[in-house]
Amino acid sequence: MSKPGNTVSLEEQIDQWRSYLLRRQAIHSVDVAELEDHLREQVAALIKSGLSSDEAFLVAVKRMGALDALSREFAREHSDRLWKQLVVAAPESGEAKQVRSDAVVAFALAVAAAVLIKAPALFGMHLGENDGFYARNLSLFVLPLLTGYFVWKRGLGATTLRWLGVAFAAACVVPNVFPFVTGSHTEVLSAIHLPIALWVAVGVAYAGSRWNEVAGRMDFVRFSGELFIYYVLIALGGGVFTGFLVMMFQTIGIDAQWFIQSWLIPCGAAGAVLVASWLVEAKQSVIENMAPVLTRLFTPFFTILLVTFLVTLVATGRGVSIERELLIAFDLLLVVVLGLLLYSVSARDPRMPAGPFDVMQVVLVVSALVADAVALWAIAARITEFGFTPNRVAALGVNMILLVNLAWSALLYIRFLRERGSFTDLEGWQTNYLPVYAVWGGIVVIVFPLVFGYM
Repeated sequence: MSKPGNTVSLEEQIDQWRSYLLRRQAIHSVDVAELEDHLREQVAALIKSGLSSDEAFLVAVKRMGALDALSREFAREHSDRLWKQLVVAAPESGEAKQVRSDAVVAFALAVAAAVLIKAPALFGMHLGENDGFYARNLSLFVLPLLTGYFVWKRGLGATTLRWLGVAFAAACVVPNVFPFVTGSHTEVLSAIHLPIALWVAVGVAYAGSRWNEVAGRMDFVRFSGELFIYYVLIALGGGVFTGFLVMMFQTIGIDAQWFIQSWLIPCGAAGAVLVASWLVEAKQSVIENMAPVLTRLFTPFFTILLVTFLVTLVATGRGVSIERELLIAFDLLLVVVLGLLLYSVSARDPRMPAGPFDVMQVVLVVSALVADAVALWAIAARITEFGFTPNRVAALGVNMILLVNLAWSALLYIRFLRERGSFTDLEGWQTNYLPVYAVWGGIVVIVFPLVFGYM
């Protein structure tokens, strides 16, 4: 085994797999040498297709498990540790550094796409007022940056760069020199077909020198499908985030629709293309990683949302007015925060030292804790003014349960950051607390009708 903080090399992983089979060889009568040859062939093919060595080993072992019972046992016993290594890359790993470098470039380009889509507003071209312009040029805010990402990643030559430059220059000029009548058939057709044409340019950059090969173009087809899936998943998460944003600021009488329509949706939709493309590149063929990956993606956004809400609450001095529907949504937000925490905990290698993402998790949990306290204050005020009802008591109970969970989680996480406790303490607390929710659910189902009646 490697030291904490280091990933296990491919040869070490194969050694562990071989040792496991040799220990069980007498029971299963397997030819370990022959199986190892098959395993190495699978790993080599997967690495050639674009996977990292860690990803290739995990996928190859699982494929071997379909043919060999002993490999299946190894995959079942070791897959949890292996995919945690994929989610949390080690600082010293060369592959991890490349992943971080790719992530920095992809997220920088995502920000650039968000800036580009708002840039026309500086010249009086506002979204909603100049829909024809935005429809014709929408792909130009994103696809040149996505192409640039693959040009950088594949290290394409000058000749390919020139052809790509000519294609995008023509795409910038042609749709904007024709005197289209707003909403005309030809304008609509132009807006629909320009992204299709430019997507081929993206494919040339993606496949690089393999574009002339059937396998290279087929890889791009697979990339396109996976990109669509990742983009939809990110969009669904963004929809949930947007809903919570509206709800939270509605509780203090602030309408956030202008921000959502003018900034969040257009900037997020543009930037998500780059982020989803990076995810496909970084995590292709390892579907088990989706939940932790999306957790890491949305944790910063929910942290910013909660902190911004609390700062606005203090700065404006507005009171919190939580009606029943808003209270339910508020509780759902706290459940989402707990879900982000749980999936982060489940994907994290407990041996890894604390890092920046752990600090962000603490900020998220503490912010949720403060928000929960605000909600509890509002519920208590309503009970004091209007008395007890089943809904108010149920809300009070749920928020108290969440408050205890968040408070102790924050304490354990802070102790871990200060190296006064282990990460396994946090894991144990989260899993040991799960029955509390079941007990409370039983109380609501059994006791509430007896106390409050059946109406």
